[in-house]
Amino acid sequence: MIERFERQRARAPRWQWLGQAAAAVLLVGACQGDADGAGEHTGHDGDGGHGTDSGGAEMAHIHGLGINPADDELYVATHFGVFHLPEGEQPVRVAGHTQDVMGFTIVGPDHFLASGHPGADDPDQQPHLGLIESTDAAVSWEPVSLHGDADFHALEAAHGQVYGFDGVTGRFMVSADQREWEPRSDVPMADIAVSPEDPDLLVATTEQGPVRSDDGGNELTPVSGAPPLLFLDWRDSGSLVGVGTEGTVHTSTDGGDTWTEGDTVDGDAAALTAHGDNEVYVATDTAIYHSTDGGESFGVFHELG
Repeated sequence: MIERFERQRARAPRWQWLGQAAAAVLLVGACQGDADGAGEHTGHDGDGGHGTDSGGAEMAHIHGLGINPADDELYVATHFGVFHLPEGEQPVRVAGHTQDVMGFTIVGPDHFLASGHPGADDPDQQPHLGLIESTDAAVSWEPVSLHGDADFHALEAAHGQVYGFDGVTGRFMVSADQREWEPRSDVPMADIAVSPEDPDLLVATTEQGPVRSDDGGNELTPVSGAPPLLFLDWRDSGSLVGVGTEGTVHTSTDGGDTWTEGDTVDGDAAALTAHGDNEVYVATDTAIYHSTDGGESFGVFHELG
């Protein structure tokens, strides 16, 4: 059934299904940054509404990656806002916003969806942003639904629907209009990938390993023999690409039944996105890496300071 969630007392958005150390490294360590530290990041609007700190923006604690079709460039969701990162250039914090962006997905040209927590530049916001939307490449954001109630740690937009795992309720939910949400399961997920060919076929990562569903997430079954992936995405070519906790990238051309090992990147994996048929970006705690051959090899796209 479809339901509108009433205001709930916020539970700590920690992933109870992970051990304490693993949770800090794999999923919400970036969320546990000092709130006072966020207040040190103040922005100034620049060209195109993008802004940087007066002392230079430091991009850290990455939560998500996406390519904006409007400029075909990388945008990086972090604990301290969204950054625009053209190839070969320094990151620019968009419009000086310092909100903690958790779930993040790019729907279309300049059209972003996200979730998380407010930054020091917006102290009057609810502690959980719910689903928020930008139609100007993160220059401005508007609340869409579940404001104050939900903190989506994973978001995916496909087939006119939004798929999300809410860290507050521990539910995986789907919305056809971005306002009303249908709970599908209560299996904790780190990431979600939806088939570009079938809105009901999805693969998600869990502590026990990847799980798969062919009914939109109502029933989830373990993917036997799959590597211990943390983040994954479905490429336009129809193949899956994922990265494990140890930084090794794996690909699958049969929906996750079999996997091929690719290159290994340095550092603890923080986010992954695929673009087109062959491009893959992986963020770790040390750098953002880029592959143009589907994950067989990676080069450094940007080193983190």
